[in-house]
Amino acid sequence: MFSTMQDQAVQELHFCQQGSLEAVIAIHNLTLGPAMGGCRFIDYENEAQAVTDALRLAKGMSYKAALAHVPQGGGKAVIMKPKGSFDRQQLFKQFGRFIQSLSGRYITAMDSGTQVQDMDDIRSQTTFVSSSSNIGDPSPATAQGVVLGMLTAVQFQLGQNMQGLRVAIQGLGHVGMALAKQLHKEGAKLIVCDVDAQKSQWAQQAFDAEVVPVDDIYRQECEVFSPCGLGSVLNEKTIPQLQCKVIAGSANNQLATDAMGKILHDQGILYVPDYVINSGGLIFASGRFRGLSAQQIGHEIFRLKDTLNKIFILSKNKKLASHQIANAMAEQVLYGANAHNINAEMQEAV
Repeated sequence: MFSTMQDQAVQELHFCQQGSLEAVIAIHNLTLGPAMGGCRFIDYENEAQAVTDALRLAKGMSYKAALAHVPQGGGKAVIMKPKGSFDRQQLFKQFGRFIQSLSGRYITAMDSGTQVQDMDDIRSQTTFVSSSSNIGDPSPATAQGVVLGMLTAVQFQLGQNMQGLRVAIQGLGHVGMALAKQLHKEGAKLIVCDVDAQKSQWAQQAFDAEVVPVDDIYRQECEVFSPCGLGSVLNEKTIPQLQCKVIAGSANNQLATDAMGKILHDQGILYVPDYVINSGGLIFASGRFRGLSAQQIGHEIFRLKDTLNKIFILSKNKKLASHQIANAMAEQVLYGANAHNINAEMQEAV
């Protein structure tokens, strides 16, 4: 377990088993402030899978906060969804008490499988929650950042706006559907899929989207592929199927391994690092938790454009994959003098 934590540079790992609740909280880094990250509530095959997910996601949250200029550390919570019947309200209240026991070291928020009501149940036991009904759903802010990042990437890679471009969206959850709505307004032609056929049908009716089977989304001819489901979707099996110029989506940990990012770069596909483009939700959650105004939060989200342009330019000039550039920039913020010098690291990787 300790070697696994070391691989992801995670500082703390907390477990709770009480009644139906089986949860883990990973805290990656507290350099910038208390750890903040969503609470994921999905099916896991086993405990090891859940822990691995928490560790990887916590690291991504630290990097996300570093490049989004948010004064938060990186953390993530995973609750293993019970197999049988359970009292959902009671489960999330128990989880709230678990968070409270950490005395503010971790602040939770919505993620895959959780909703505002769950956050309200957590809030009945602790104040360390950032997407309860008094704060609001961060999904629209995440989608706002993804649209901004996608526009920035398309302008850099293709020299144009979204009008008439084909965008294949994988997953129509909270963020994916909000993203589809905003892209439709921008004049994009949408291709969508989701494991829930009703969501796909709704997008078809509302946005004139083309619906394709889940397994066919990778091979669609499009300018932009937008992963908005779970992670590791860019792998040795899926990348050869891609027919896009830009990858820009809200899913966390899209690259199955770092090597996949290098493959995309070598193929001339611009991959927008997921923890940068999807950081609008963190900016919103942190900002609301700290009492910032909507205008201040909007300004912070808009700054993502400058960060992404810097990553794209360095990637092109240094002939390095975009995720390598983003990682080096984040590590410089997190570790300062103890991190590898960015330029030296880039030169070494050439």
